[in-house]
Amino acid sequence: MESLFSKLFLYIIIILSATFHEFAHGLMAYRLGDTTAKDQGRLTLNPLKHLDPLGTVIIPLFLLFTGGIFIGWARPVPYNPSNLSDQRYGSLKVGLAGPSANLIIAFVLGLILRFFSFYLLMAGFINPLFLEFVSLIVYINIVLALFNLIPFPPLDGSKILFDLFPATRKWLESIGFIGIFLALSLSFYFISPIARLIFRLIVGGSQAF
Repeated sequence: MESLFSKLFLYIIIILSATFHEFAHGLMAYRLGDTTAKDQGRLTLNPLKHLDPLGTVIIPLFLLFTGGIFIGWARPVPYNPSNLSDQRYGSLKVGLAGPSANLIIAFVLGLILRFFSFYLLMAGFINPLFLEFVSLIVYINIVLALFNLIPFPPLDGSKILFDLFPATRKWLESIGFIGIFLALSLSFYFISPIARLIFRLIVGGSQAF
């Protein structure tokens, strides 16, 4: 899948998956009583509302078409922790909502692949290339969920860690942007094998990465 179309499809998958991710953050905050995302027009599945010109367009497209890798980010959905009805674990719930949305997408589509792909192929309703694209959607959403669960600011995992272990906040916040580089280093070594394992557990042996 090295064609221009494949790279554009990969880019679109990541953008849409990130959109669901950010929307889930805003929706959870809204359900917990904070209207910040809604008031700023961010409680939406419109990808344009979540785009960061540098992190969602320039850098990822440049890397994708020159190096074959993807590094990027969307605009984080804002929320005010002080407005959350659950002051103890509200930030944890908001932080967990984004990765959970990606895992739900992966789980639903993965189970469809596992139990229905053979019959759909035999009936002629779909072709193997379509299954490959759906498999990619599943895998990308697993990777996004795992990456965002790494407990370094500004990733979602840090919000979860702060609520569970408040004493870690001061140290983790003090390392600043070093945290994101540590997260990237961890992702290169650990996320891919874990993502492949989760992918196989959901989808089964019919598809592989």
